[in-house]
Amino acid sequence: MDILACPIDKYHPLELHVFEEKSEIVEGIIVCPKCNRFYPIIDEIPHMLPDNLRTKEEDVKFLRKWAGQLPPKIANEGKPFNLTTN
Repeated sequence: MDILACPIDKYHPLELHVFEEKSEIVEGIIVCPKCNRFYPIIDEIPHMLPDNLRTKEEDVKFLRKWAGQLPPKIANEGKPFNLTTN
């Protein structure tokens, strides 16, 4: 986390929210507080892709799975997708 920066605006430091942890973080999100983008951690792998390489279906499915643990700003205003995205 100390060396990660947002791939979109290069902001540092990023926020880490852990949803499931074993010996490593299994699922969670990395959040850029400057641009409000989130990057899911799925099966211990951070998916820090630019917007044009992300899929709405995958991101919204992940957000729905963890809706009860998401920071409200990400759930409602996260980029590139959020739970209010149609």
